[in-house]
Amino acid sequence: MVRFVNLTLAGITQGAVFAAVALALVLIWRATRVVNFAQGGMLMFTTFLAWTVVHDGGSYWLALGVALASGLVIGAVAERVLVRPVEGGPPLNAVIVTLGLYVLLQAAAGMIWGDTPHSYPPAFTIKGLSAGGTRLLLSPFDLFVIGAVALVMAALTVLFVRTGLGLKLRAAAFAPEIARLQGVRVGRMLTLGWALAALVGSLAGVLIAPSVFVGPSQFDAMLVFGFTAAVIGGLDSPAGAVAGGLLLGCALSYVSGYISSDLVTFGALAALITVLMVRPNGLFAARTGRRV
Repeated sequence: MVRFVNLTLAGITQGAVFAAVALALVLIWRATRVVNFAQGGMLMFTTFLAWTVVHDGGSYWLALGVALASGLVIGAVAERVLVRPVEGGPPLNAVIVTLGLYVLLQAAAGMIWGDTPHSYPPAFTIKGLSAGGTRLLLSPFDLFVIGAVALVMAALTVLFVRTGLGLKLRAAAFAPEIARLQGVRVGRMLTLGWALAALVGSLAGVLIAPSVFVGPSQFDAMLVFGFTAAVIGGLDSPAGAVAGGLLLGCALSYVSGYISSDLVTFGALAALITVLMVRPNGLFAARTGRRV
């Protein structure tokens, strides 16, 4: 029983990390209708900037602020300079641009900071909590990660459902021509969507860094699992991204703990295929078309 509880807690913690990446992917999809494969490179680069602050003697919170601010800038610049010229073309063009941006950021990080992974300090202790004399696989930092992801999910849900800005972002993504006729500055909304998605991705990078270290290719697996979680939950649903991340995290934890850690990647693929066969649009996707 203790083993099951620990595997579940480990899965929830790992799933929260997947959900953080999935939220960034969901945000940019809802705001721009683009699947941003450069998200992993963007969060990696901003996390390197945060690591530089910590390495030079800055606090964890200052480094987090630097990561978030740099994410806003990188996201906005990427949309204005790289994505904007191809937005009117076939959707595949934007996807190819994001792949190119990912390669560029990964190469730049390697030239600036090197290929050796660097450790990143957590905000709180990673020592597991105790319950009834039993050490649990849940630390204060894990609780911080889970709380931060829950807060971001709530904020994004309120943004898209309860605010005029969220309505403008959705309108610019779903029907840009109609949105322009209604006075929406579509270009600004798309730039804002990219900037906000990069900000959420930067937060995800800082939350992930203590467990995977910081290196040019250290976040690749997290991007794959985050994308899987986003697809499982439904690319249009922040709540679905979190639920997908938690479901995937727990599933992989059980596979690793009860079967073999070598089958973790296969388990993620099996979960993705199963969900796509049952609900191709994701578990939390709307059954009917959405109205802007």
